[in-house]
Amino acid sequence: MKLAEHYGHKPPAELPMLFQRILSNCTLDWFRRQKTKNALFSNMSDFEVAGEDGEFDLLESLNTENHTEQVSSPESKAQQAQTLLEIESAIQDLPARQREAFLMRYWEELDVAETAAAMGCSEGSVKTHCSRAVQALNKVLTVKGLKI
Repeated sequence: MKLAEHYGHKPPAELPMLFQRILSNCTLDWFRRQKTKNALFSNMSDFEVAGEDGEFDLLESLNTENHTEQVSSPESKAQQAQTLLEIESAIQDLPARQREAFLMRYWEELDVAETAAAMGCSEGSVKTHCSRAVQALNKVLTVKGLKI
């Protein structure tokens, strides 16, 4: 689609090379998103308990008493709550545009184009904001003792 939308006016001889570049960039973007998402939210799986509807709500799982098989002691409950608060605090401390781009890309799982349209900026700006947000979060959470 990107090839047809953006490069339809190019000579046919250039199209294979452009297609390869678009495919390569899209693939790299996907792997970068996965790597970042897995790195930042890998600790979230410690909290997961699916509800009756199969949906997971982190706050519900932290507040309910009937998931004692996941959380064995009040100490581990408190540690999980503290970890969540530190992650939320670190996200809130990001500059507004970085926080907006980060949450749209990795929390809402929008792609670069959708995020750029929602933010009213270029795709390159979205990538820059996300990269800077991930670096800042990694730095802050590492200092706080959370392995990312």
